Amino acid sequence: MYGLFLAVFLCHFTQLSQAQTILVHGDSLSAGYGINPQESWVALLTQALQPEHEVLNTSISGETTRGGLERLPVLLSSVKPDILILELGANDGLRGFPVTMMQQNLEAMVTMSQNMGASVIVVGTHLPPNFGKRYTEPFFKAFENVALASGSAYLPFLLEGVALEPSLMQSDGLHPTAEAQPIILQNVLPLVQQALTAGG
Repeated sequence: MYGLFLAVFLCHFTQLSQAQTILVHGDSLSAGYGINPQESWVALLTQALQPEHEVLNTSISGETTRGGLERLPVLLSSVKPDILILELGANDGLRGFPVTMMQQNLEAMVTMSQNMGASVIVVGTHLPPNFGKRYTEPFFKAFENVALASGSAYLPFLLEGVALEPSLMQSDGLHPTAEAQPIILQNVLPLVQQALTAGG
């Protein structure tokens, strides 16, 4: 039922906007780690928006903001996206990298993308509580800081409605199951729709 509703809604929606290219630049949460990549939220987004819009996924499992920053210039030049969904930072946190360094890398990627004419959606994430509030609170806040400073759209938590549901998480407690992917899509989709409308 949800799939039918989504298809009908998006068919009407995409008629109102011009064809645009969306680049998803992330880590394992967007690469479909541990599941069939064709069941990932990015694949579902692709199915929902094509053929009117093109979705390209350059996400790599284990990617950090530094790695993402190093790869981004070539991707922007070759793809020339209208919208960039920036979903990086989780691996910086899991490895205990300085929050300031992560934030600087995110800021650089946002600025670079905006200078190339892309609208940016900054996707935040949370860390397990065992990392301690002295680290997790500024870590989480960094994503909001980047979005606010750059005027980017902001999704506070990619796994909202998923992370605290054991049945929707893989055995490692970090990665969502295939069953969780439609929920993640619903978290992301409103911001994508807004960006498409603004750019259409």
